[in-house]
Amino acid sequence: MKKLLYILLTTLLSTNILANTEVEESIVKIYTVSKTPNYMTPWNSNINRSHGSGSIIEGNRILTNAHIVANETFIEVKRYGSSKRYEAKVEYISHQADLAVLRVKDETFFKGAKSLTFGELPTIRQEVTVYGFPMGGDSLSASTGIVSRIEHNRYAHSKEIFLSIQIDAAVNPGSSGGPAVSNGKIVGVVMQQISRSQNLGYLVPAEIIKHFLDDIKDKKYDGFAHMGIGTQKMENETLRRVNKMDDNTTGVLIIDVAQKSAAFDKIKPGDVLLSIDCNKIENDGTVEFRHHQFTSYKYYIDKKQLGESVTVRVLRDGKKQKISVQLNNIADDNLLVDTVFYDVMPKYYVYGGYVFSPLSRNLLMNSNSTLLELRDAASKWATDDKEEVVLLLKVLASDISRGDHNFSLWIVDKVNSKKFKNFKEFLKIVKEFDGKYLIIENEEGVKIAIDREKALEIEKTILKRYSIKSSERL
Repeated sequence: MKKLLYILLTTLLSTNILANTEVEESIVKIYTVSKTPNYMTPWNSNINRSHGSGSIIEGNRILTNAHIVANETFIEVKRYGSSKRYEAKVEYISHQADLAVLRVKDETFFKGAKSLTFGELPTIRQEVTVYGFPMGGDSLSASTGIVSRIEHNRYAHSKEIFLSIQIDAAVNPGSSGGPAVSNGKIVGVVMQQISRSQNLGYLVPAEIIKHFLDDIKDKKYDGFAHMGIGTQKMENETLRRVNKMDDNTTGVLIIDVAQKSAAFDKIKPGDVLLSIDCNKIENDGTVEFRHHQFTSYKYYIDKKQLGESVTVRVLRDGKKQKISVQLNNIADDNLLVDTVFYDVMPKYYVYGGYVFSPLSRNLLMNSNSTLLELRDAASKWATDDKEEVVLLLKVLASDISRGDHNFSLWIVDKVNSKKFKNFKEFLKIVKEFDGKYLIIENEEGVKIAIDREKALEIEKTILKRYSIKSSERL
């Protein structure tokens, strides 16, 4: 009996060692050189070097985080157990979900490697092992922890909200992009750590990864759908009664609908959203996705690919209705100010030392602006009349801009009394203007006057004085 037990334990141990070895040989260290723009001086950028982790998956591809390779100019990878680096490139990237797939130009890189496969969404208290190359050394690190929470959270890279897994394993800089493995399968990708907390981190769950990989099967990344509705919780009893909800009815109040959304002509402010694809929405805006486990109702929108439809039930004037909504848009299609973007340099235009640029969330973060006007604009929906906010970013000091040097992060509403819907239309008005004075104006009626002839005369001097190579990037 003892001998049999010994054989069983030895066999199990050998199997685990073999499984761990196969996982380790599929782990990749990623070296990135990136060009990071400065949004307050959009003609400038910094070159940075960083490293992260990844794993080999089906099709001789490497799965990692988008933030590991964002704004990249050059990428190299090396496998665990090897010192040789290979050049790689980004094949597909989802900044929304902080995921990327890399290709290696020399496919001998993958020789002898076994592709990791994906498991299901883990359960609470399930044990997972996180693999990666954290700071402080060059060797592979493996740390084991348990799943403590599964719920929607804001992803640090995109600032969008998606399902995430919280674990109590050590997640340190450099570990990002590495796989979290349970029973030999990837159940998540290391995404971020919780600031001011030890041994707590977040994973992008396998559900989100599979959505991304399914999306790119047609060799094109579309993104995660955005329904374009704003909602309010219905936990207040009086508010529920005002909206004719009985004790057995739960849901969230729709307070606004994006004009660009396919829901605009179907769902109305004042409707109560009761369910999505027959999944009941609670008064706090959550759905039960597992027994006794709740997360944001976005869960059932995130499961859909762009172009698919959801069936929602709403309460309108006390009567229940069933409505089908096609999910045609991502968040950037619906919002007045786009979500955080990467891999492109910021747009700008210099006119006589007056620097104009679209308002972006990157700029809001880069400038640490607390201006309520900018924050308010970033919370609004795009419309047919207004698709983008244009800023007078700053005024470069010169003799033609005296008295205006303090203007900064100033929203432009009109040019010579003409409104415009985006940066492109704004530039068209400015460039085609052939009069004496260009007048830009904000919503409150404050005006700035620019002498067109003097602005054109001083352009080369301004660019040379402030080391700007070009007056525009569009």
